[in-house]
Amino acid sequence: MGGFFGAACRRDAISDVFFGTDYHSHLGTRRGGIAAWDPEIGLQRDIHNIENSPFRTKFEHIYDDMRGTSAIGCISDYDPQPLLIRSRLGTYAICMIGVIQNAASLIRDYLSATGDHFDAMTGGAVNATELTAALINQKNGFVEGIRFAQEKISGTASILILRDDGSIIAARDRLGRLPILVGQGEDGCCVSFESFAYEKLDYVKIKELGPGEIVEITPDGVTQLAPPGEKMRICSFLWSYYGYPNSSYEGVNVETMRYRNGEIMAEADRESGNAEGIDYVSGVPDSGTPHAIGYANNSHVPFARPFIKYTPTWSRSFMPTRQNERNKVAKMKQIPITELIKGKNLLFVDDSIVRGTQLKETVEFLYDNGAKSVHMRSACPPIMYACKYLNFSRSNSEMELIARRTIMELEGEEGFEHIDEYSDGKTERGKNLRRAICEKLNFASLEFQSLEGIVRAIGLPECQLCTYCWNGKE
Repeated sequence: MGGFFGAACRRDAISDVFFGTDYHSHLGTRRGGIAAWDPEIGLQRDIHNIENSPFRTKFEHIYDDMRGTSAIGCISDYDPQPLLIRSRLGTYAICMIGVIQNAASLIRDYLSATGDHFDAMTGGAVNATELTAALINQKNGFVEGIRFAQEKISGTASILILRDDGSIIAARDRLGRLPILVGQGEDGCCVSFESFAYEKLDYVKIKELGPGEIVEITPDGVTQLAPPGEKMRICSFLWSYYGYPNSSYEGVNVETMRYRNGEIMAEADRESGNAEGIDYVSGVPDSGTPHAIGYANNSHVPFARPFIKYTPTWSRSFMPTRQNERNKVAKMKQIPITELIKGKNLLFVDDSIVRGTQLKETVEFLYDNGAKSVHMRSACPPIMYACKYLNFSRSNSEMELIARRTIMELEGEEGFEHIDEYSDGKTERGKNLRRAICEKLNFASLEFQSLEGIVRAIGLPECQLCTYCWNGKE
């Protein structure tokens, strides 16, 4: 994933952008950067690797190194950004969040048509933000260029541009898969992925960009440069997994959606008579916890935390590149509370089950510490397709997804013609899928939230939500 924050003020904007960008650290783990514009200095930029240190520690000297009345910052899981670009449209800083699935063909077409070049990275890869800028620069203006780039890109591209006059252009991706919100304060305006980031800095929301909408932000306000489109496909995982609890998207708060989601799962279990005799309900920390609280509140089974993640010194478990390293870090972080585990029937709610590798380690850890049984609930439907629009659940092969791999083992490729049945726990195929995963991961029982249930928990029409990774519908 990734996230960004920008501000255009009548005073120095570096402090706001430092804190605003830092509040997006949960969305990326590899690179952080800030670009600023000052009337005397012009455009400046600073980028750091944040794989082993948080954003704030790498940018704590930014107040001495940079100044500006306008600035943009970005947290990225992949390429370094923001980039400084000098082109026919002028000099500007740019950052982009999303993914370009057809990068190879875009690069080939661009090089053939222009005879130009790119700054290649290791292995010959091209920075996705630089590619986005190259597409924009083919047109005579930013609005036309952004629209052109977003039409050419297969995937998703939300864009922030800091111009050499201090104004900021913000463009939400064409189908609104990711959010962009605009706030206003006493001294200027800001733009953000996460709503709580600007609220903590004393900005108030004045606008949430629609799909494909483009605006210009200055200290005096916001000007629409291109209207939004009618079709929206905002990512459902914003609420179920990677959105921060304090944030709201399209008017729906993340934390309260997760409570509703857990309540709906408890209702489904009660109706089917599943998971009776449970001693404690718990979440697989951290994003599974609010789903579990909702489940516990509705089921009237006590909520407990049988193990705690030790986070003061250990990095996030998904940071290491190699799977065995991720598993090791995850194991070292889990500290048991034996009194809440030994001899207990436990039901855990996880935000999702993607590959299942770390979850298997967690269940073995619970049994090793005396659990009588471990039941598992996924707060979303089985993931059947690798995401091609964002960086969530991207895989080298869809066979890395435990649901799809299990279908292959049960029925071969013929099974992929019946994915709807496998997703539904009430069908024979659906029951077989859950039974097989239980055997693989040593669960006493397993159930997934239904598509209808998660749509109900979010509260937006299904036609406005991206559910591709569950049902393959674009």
